[in-house]
Amino acid sequence: MSIHIVALGSECPGGARPGEEAMGQGQLQGGLLWSYLGHGAVAGGPEESSLSNSAFMEYTSRVFGDVTVVVQDCPSWDLLDSDWAGVRSVLEQADILVIKYSVNDKLAFQQVRNGYAPRLRPLLHHWGMPVILVAVGARLNDEGPPCTCPLCASDWSSCVPHSEGLQLSRDLGATYLELPSLNHVFVSRYFGSVLEYFMIQCLKQKANDRPEKRRGNKLNEPRPPHLEQPARLPPIRVEESSFSQDLQWLLERGVQFADVAFYAGDSGKELGWGHAAVLCAVSPYFRQLLLGPKARERPISRCACRGDGRGDGGPPSLLSTWDGGLGKEDGLRPDGHLAGRLSRLVVKDPLLCLCLWETLMFLYRGGIVADNGPLCLLFVCLWFWCDPGAWEWEHLQEAMGEKLNNSLAVAQLMDRIRSFLGRDKGPRDTPNARAAQLGPQSLVNLFNSPLYSDVIFMVQGNVLPAHRAVLVARCDVMAAMFSGKYAEARSRVVPIHGVSSDTFLSFLEYLYTDTCCPASVLQAMAVLVCAEMYQVKRLQHLCEVCVCAYLQSMPSRELASTGISVIRLLRRAKCHNAEQLYVWLLHFIANNYLIFSHKPDFLELSEEEREQVERLRWPSRGYLQELSEYQQRRRKLKKSRCLVM
Repeated sequence: MSIHIVALGSECPGGARPGEEAMGQGQLQGGLLWSYLGHGAVAGGPEESSLSNSAFMEYTSRVFGDVTVVVQDCPSWDLLDSDWAGVRSVLEQADILVIKYSVNDKLAFQQVRNGYAPRLRPLLHHWGMPVILVAVGARLNDEGPPCTCPLCASDWSSCVPHSEGLQLSRDLGATYLELPSLNHVFVSRYFGSVLEYFMIQCLKQKANDRPEKRRGNKLNEPRPPHLEQPARLPPIRVEESSFSQDLQWLLERGVQFADVAFYAGDSGKELGWGHAAVLCAVSPYFRQLLLGPKARERPISRCACRGDGRGDGGPPSLLSTWDGGLGKEDGLRPDGHLAGRLSRLVVKDPLLCLCLWETLMFLYRGGIVADNGPLCLLFVCLWFWCDPGAWEWEHLQEAMGEKLNNSLAVAQLMDRIRSFLGRDKGPRDTPNARAAQLGPQSLVNLFNSPLYSDVIFMVQGNVLPAHRAVLVARCDVMAAMFSGKYAEARSRVVPIHGVSSDTFLSFLEYLYTDTCCPASVLQAMAVLVCAEMYQVKRLQHLCEVCVCAYLQSMPSRELASTGISVIRLLRRAKCHNAEQLYVWLLHFIANNYLIFSHKPDFLELSEEEREQVERLRWPSRGYLQELSEYQQRRRKLKKSRCLVM
């Protein structure tokens, strides 16, 4: 075996700069690699190649007893300009690359760093060969003898600093060394140790790449059949979340279930409607305004902001309750539906009166609606009612500057918002600022909570409170159930039959949080059946993903001994229109054919399903037949060898 080393650059100051002729063989014999190889190095003539300007000086030696080291040394960087293709062909055959330079020749180093290193970097990163960058020489000190310290910075104006050489090695992905001189101690102890380490790694890699010698003559040995990988299971596609669109629909068309009315403070004109459950869930401001510390003992007129604009330092009131905040209209509405409690809110700010709809849209959707009018300013204010920690004051000030074009007005509004939030300096001085939960997590506090609950589900004797507004927005079947002329629209207690309480609670959890995490395969199938009953397609797809994940995570031994019948899961998936799960289970049975074909319920498959499983089965019949023939040949060969012996 042999090691091929290519060396570039000159370790002597002024040795071979670009445009100059290379050093002679006498100078080369005093170089770094020649000093390391010692007296065993044998120099040869210039390598005959297509290199036009200069040739690599080649010499060989032996290391580790019987390993040949071939060194091709080129002290002139001019080759990269004159014959780049030839240099590249030599570098491709190299096992180790050594780049040398003198610390006292800063001009040559800069030419290498700026001109030649960028051309070598992509090739070295692609080939992955080890590179050693060696800085040779002691930095000169005008005040005394030459300094041998690699960290000496007194002569950086004329010498190559340690930091620049280290940075070049990082750019090239090389190992960096500094040798004060070509003394035998420095060369053998430092440079020799690093070079020998890389040579040993190269020898190990070459030994692993060599084909192993086979013992004996195995030409007549039968080859085992090739087992292909099983077919990929079909993916389960899940629809994108429509949580924001559902709440937007609730604000636009869910007036029938609204229980908050907004009125203008100056004219008393009705501005719009809202849903207390949603508003209290997404905004602490509305929660304090509508509920307060004790909902039953609220004053007739109360505001969430204590300041009333009379010079006490607090911000003026933007909203306030009217008539005690509770307008109870018991009984039925004219359309025959239940009339819940009605909270009336007076909007005192004229600007908020103009942009109330967009503000509510922002709260319901959990995002900022783009607009060119002044209402975006109110979006920002109402965003801070929810106290989001994600928005920074710099972004807020920039947005206000674009809308107002008045730095004084922006500064005043910033101070007002700080006082409104109880922040004198900014959000960085209040590390305990709580981020609002907008989006699918905004209604998590309403799930299974009696707060503003207007419907109660009775499931297996368990009481599950819910909110009609959320149910109507998230489920079309419930929207028809609570909006049409059904008994559920006129009753506060709705019984649910044919579903367990845990399953229906998981179904409600999805409607409120847009997430579903069943605890087992059977629970996921139960929720899937409930989702199919109420026509919630996305929840059905999520349950399909859960079933597939649970089954695919089972080891083969557990899959063979489990009490879960995959065939019956297949029947239920087909019965409840879970088409993706049905196709996936057929492929899953085919991929684990040897496990399921021995189970009694395998006979429950229809003729068409069994044909499809047989067509997709793994391992295939052809492989099993080839395996049987291979085993027979092996037994015959073993018997014949025994007779000979």
